[in-house]
Amino acid sequence: MGETPTRTRASEPATGRAEADRAASLTEAALGGDRRSLARLLTAVENRSAVAEAALRRLYPMAGSAHLVGITGPPGAGKSTLVSALIAELRRVGRSVAVIAVDPSSPITGGALLGDRVRMQAYAGDDGVFIRSMAARGHAGGLASSTGAAAAVLDAAGFEMVFVETVGTGQSEVEVAAAADTTVVLEAPEMGDEVQAIKAGLLEVADLVVVNKGDKPGAQRTASQLRAMLVATGTRSSRGKAEAEAQAGADAEADRPRPKRPEVLVTTAATGAGVPELLAAIDRHRATGHVAIAETARLARAEAQVWAILADRLRARLHAPATTAATTAILRDVADHRLDPYAAADALLASIVGSDG
Repeated sequence: MGETPTRTRASEPATGRAEADRAASLTEAALGGDRRSLARLLTAVENRSAVAEAALRRLYPMAGSAHLVGITGPPGAGKSTLVSALIAELRRVGRSVAVIAVDPSSPITGGALLGDRVRMQAYAGDDGVFIRSMAARGHAGGLASSTGAAAAVLDAAGFEMVFVETVGTGQSEVEVAAAADTTVVLEAPEMGDEVQAIKAGLLEVADLVVVNKGDKPGAQRTASQLRAMLVATGTRSSRGKAEAEAQAGADAEADRPRPKRPEVLVTTAATGAGVPELLAAIDRHRATGHVAIAETARLARAEAQVWAILADRLRARLHAPATTAATTAILRDVADHRLDPYAAADALLASIVGSDG
């Protein structure tokens, strides 16, 4: 009796020979410096294609050397202008740099505005610079859901520093901290942004705070206000720490994350003033970062990446041809309030676990 052909589970899509060959070809070319192949790889990553999965299986072990820097802050703070100024400074000292600019996307087509790429066209012919705009596609945290994978590709391709510039749409911008080694939060002078930053929790995740547009009136005053706020926050945290130690003991408190005390700098990105100092601060943060904190950040990033893939795998399993009818029926029961969402989730998970038995 002949062997039954092995079927691939929907949650673990096999990469066909054509996709594997395509991934190998693009990977080799990208590692060899072919920018067009690198761009095509990033397109595959953004589309979550089988080619991207095959390529990332090859490239991920090569990543881990680049310094990933998140650039975030409210609209109008000058994030793109500052990134351009940082690129210029990095290239002046001979260092390579890549940029992932997460742009707002159309709710209908999913396409990005690509504004950042337009602003950075001056570097289009520089082999030491690679700039990629990615559509946020409704992702709530200011980051495209494929940003981590794209950063890994650029890391493996040999770029020394990778900037991730977020959309800049409000309080959910803190997500950039989970994807970066160093998080830079921009503020603009006299705009009340320091208050918004506190509301958004941005100052809690910032490794560096930058008051941009330093040539405008009030820039130094804004920087002073931010420094005062950070000192006050640190004082409150220290009091809370002392109370916790009194209650739970020093050993338990030692496991708690220490509050950040970010340095506050002033730059004028349009003229380059303060940019070398900012780059030095970014380098200094990586060089002097606490080992335990860096390890926690790496684990958090790995968790976010694996959880995102796991969610995609589960969604694919539940919408596979063999299970889509049952999945739809459960979702319809929730929509009609015959079943609560928790019970529905349990039922869907049970259906997957049962199918693996």
